[in-house]
Amino acid sequence: MATHFTEAGLKFLRDLTKHNEREWFTPRKEIFERELKAPMAALIGEINEAFLKFAPEHIRPPQKAALRIYRDIRFSANKAPYKTHVAAWWSRDGLEKTSGAGFYLSVGPKGVIIAAGSYMPDRLQLLAIRRHLMEHHAEMSKLLASKKLRTAFPEFEGARLTRPPKGFHDASPEALELILNRQWGISATLPVETALASGLLKQVVDRFKIASPMVEILNAPLIVKTRKPMF
Repeated sequence: MATHFTEAGLKFLRDLTKHNEREWFTPRKEIFERELKAPMAALIGEINEAFLKFAPEHIRPPQKAALRIYRDIRFSANKAPYKTHVAAWWSRDGLEKTSGAGFYLSVGPKGVIIAAGSYMPDRLQLLAIRRHLMEHHAEMSKLLASKKLRTAFPEFEGARLTRPPKGFHDASPEALELILNRQWGISATLPVETALASGLLKQVVDRFKIASPMVEILNAPLIVKTRKPMF
């Protein structure tokens, strides 16, 4: 049977939203590890197996794909030490420490979020993606407009500009429609009950498979191609 989460795990996250403090979490850490951390690691492993068929470059060890429950509060006004969801991010080989495009999954008290795309690329990556979309805008637009993708991922996050970025004023209207974005992310929020069902794995894998061509387009200009030796 495919991995899924338990009501005990979701209850832990609901309680954590009310008691987001070390004094509450520490004596209950064993519950977190058993009901949330372990199932997420198992689910990551099952998703990795599915990636073999359509996105092998995104296979990541569970300990690398799983995101920490601890929040970075150094520069935040919100000093709550813990996230109130468990999540994973599958970056591409060679882009692990960058803002390249990837696949995302989170499970929390309010639902299951399945997402994919490039979020907050740095300045040079943003420029590279925009230049790539100048040539491949028709392919990207067709993907984003497809009924299959829009049904699987009804939400699009673009952080859109109001005017063309420097160097792209001559872009065609079709290309500009994509280039005005500062990020390219698609997502779906499913009912929290999805996390409890044995069909969770299929829900995630089916959507990741639909998103994989878009992720591939976004990563194409970011991959460093090594030159083959001449001799």
